Amino acid sequence: MKNEDIQDPLFREAVEAIDAGDRQTLSRLVSQHPYLVRERLDHPEEGYFANPYLLWFIADNPIRHGKLPANIVEITALLIECVKKEARESLKEQLDYALGLVNTGRIPRESGSQIALMDLLIDAGAQPGEGKGAIAHGNFEAARHLLQRGAILSLTLAVSLDLRDDFERLFFESGQNEKITALTAAAFFGKSETVSWLLKKGVDPNGYPAAKAGFHSHATPLHQAVYSGSLETVRILVEAGARLDRQDKVYSGTPPGWAEYMIAEEASEEDKPKFKEIRDYLLSLAT
Repeated sequence: MKNEDIQDPLFREAVEAIDAGDRQTLSRLVSQHPYLVRERLDHPEEGYFANPYLLWFIADNPIRHGKLPANIVEITALLIECVKKEARESLKEQLDYALGLVNTGRIPRESGSQIALMDLLIDAGAQPGEGKGAIAHGNFEAARHLLQRGAILSLTLAVSLDLRDDFERLFFESGQNEKITALTAAAFFGKSETVSWLLKKGVDPNGYPAAKAGFHSHATPLHQAVYSGSLETVRILVEAGARLDRQDKVYSGTPPGWAEYMIAEEASEEDKPKFKEIRDYLLSLAT
């Protein structure tokens, strides 16, 4: 969403004040027009940012500018106080989702304000949750901090953060979907030893995490191993029975197709050779 897409001129001005770190203008707007923090923006686009509350713009997630103002924590504190005063009935929803946007966002991390924003939101009442979203977006410090603030330690989180002392206990406490999610996460990060350990425990190499699992539910562990660039992880999964013809649920791509895509579209020149190795290995199995 671009600012110019916001049809409500007052809402757009408030968003621009957030982006600019203009506390004075933002304070005036929300004081004079409290609906700005009570009502969701009428913008029914697809995706996770449909009809957002004003508070949700503090994370620049989805990315609109690629930066946050230096005083974003102060700006966020102002908005939280306004929501507490004017929109108590939606406070929990606003805080919880804002925390998710912050801990999964790249811009809060790069701006150096991610942890401070997380603390502010949690102190105001946001629930730390499980931290899988933070992990799925590579925000390891954020995930560790969520654990410190009371997040639930899941098998997926333990696998992703290499908390090996917790693996076995959590494995036997977890259901099948959590085990598949953990395997997918280990493959996503190219953790070959952990992938091997989970497979030996009987986790299905051809499963998909459930839609509500919080970690890339659209693809199998083998897809994610390809994405990681780890040929060793790919081999381990294939030798355990991972199928090459499984399609992801978004682009209908197979694991060999993902390797081709990485070579053509995403991988740097430095990384392309390892994806070519993976592609050639997978194609050799199909002939």
